[in-house]
This record gives sequence, C-alpha cells and structure tokens, in this order.
Amino acid sequence: MIDNLTPQQSWQLMQEFPQAVMIDVRTKMEHGFVGHPIGAVHVPWKEAPDWQLNANFVSEVKQVVADVSVPVLLLCRSGQRSLEAARALETAGFSHLVNILDGFEGSLDENKHRNTLGGWRFCGLPWQQS
Repeated sequence: MIDNLTPQQSWQLMQEFPQAVMIDVRTKMEHGFVGHPIGAVHVPWKEAPDWQLNANFVSEVKQVVADVSVPVLLLCRSGQRSLEAARALETAGFSHLVNILDGFEGSLDENKHRNTLGGWRFCGLPWQQS
C-alpha cells in the first residue's frame, strides 16, 4: 500500500521512524540546483534530457534500503513522478511506501510559479542546495 502524506506528515513520520529513508526521484539537476531535503538519497526515476525511465531504479533503491519493510518516502517536484516510482517499489515488494504530496516545489500557482502553494520547501522543512 502507498500512503499519500503531506510534507509535514512525512517529516513527522521520519521523526518517529529514524530508520526511514527518503528517496528524491528528481533529476540530478533538480536535486542539485533546485535543492533537496537534508538527508534525501538521490535515485532518479527519469533523467534529462531524454526523460527515459531509469531501468535500474528498483535495484538502486535496494542498494540503499535492503529491508523492504523499512518506511521509504518518495519525493519529486510536485508528487507525480514519486507516485509512479512508489508503484514500482510496491511491485518489487516494498511494504511501507509514502508518496510526499506536493513534492519539493508544489503545484503551479496562477502565475505559473512553484513554491507558493505547497511542497517541502514552502512548508519550511529542512532542505539544502548543492
């Protein structure tokens, strides 16, 4: 089963389960230049410029999270790619999956700007840039 939690709920879960792992499924450029939650492990779901699926995604996550019962939280820009990635991990046997709603940057506002309506960064949760 995949839970859909807000950034705040996800942060709280990580405080309650220190063994939980957050996987940032965004591209290398997004992770590095836009910023990322502190402690997030970067394993891209798709990568620019061709946006092909990372055929090694599940095996790369398994290198980081050997125990499929450990909570795995997935984060992307707005919550869509992370849900696709969570479904792949569910198929691979992971049992405690969380899709972080609104992702790192949240949805576009009426001016087509992110970081104004929701997301990890908007909520003031710990993050950094490379």
